[in-house]
Parts: sequence; C-alpha cells; structure tokens
Amino acid sequence: MKRRILVLSGNVLMGLGMISMIGGVVFTILSHAKGVTQLSGSLAHLPIVAIFVGALVWLVGARIGGRDRIADRYWWIKHCDNDKYRQKNL
Repeated sequence: MKRRILVLSGNVLMGLGMISMIGGVVFTILSHAKGVTQLSGSLAHLPIVAIFVGALVWLVGARIGGRDRIADRYWWIKHCDNDKYRQKNL
C-alpha cells in the first residue's frame, strides 16, 4: 500500500510540474504577443520562474515515484558500459 501511495503522489507531482511548465511557456509566448496581457515590472519574470519551479516539481515527483532510477541505469548501460568505467573491488 505504501508503494502505491508513493507512485500515486509521484504521478500527481509530475502532472502538476508538467502543467506548471506548459502554463509558463504559454504565458511567456502570450506575453510577447502584441495586444495580449502584459505583466507589470515586478511580475514580468513570473512565467519563467513557473517553468523552472515546474521542472523541479516534476523531478521531485519522478524521484518519489521511482521513475528516475530505471532511465538513469539504462542510459549508463547504453552509453558508458565499458570495463574502464567499472570500479574494481580489490
């Protein structure tokens, strides 16, 4: 049951992070278009911050849900699995 709750909470965090990143990108594009809502000086960087915060939330969700370990191991095996990279336990 604990594993299921962790996977569910990781998926929820990954979803919230993705929504935040997409929303930040969309709002950034819309703010650069003429005639669309412009943010005041202090709030102008808010969409960019939303992209980075969304990425961090997504990464935390991936870590909690256990989705980062398999991809990292596969990337390491695919690209760097040579004898010179392995540690020798003598």
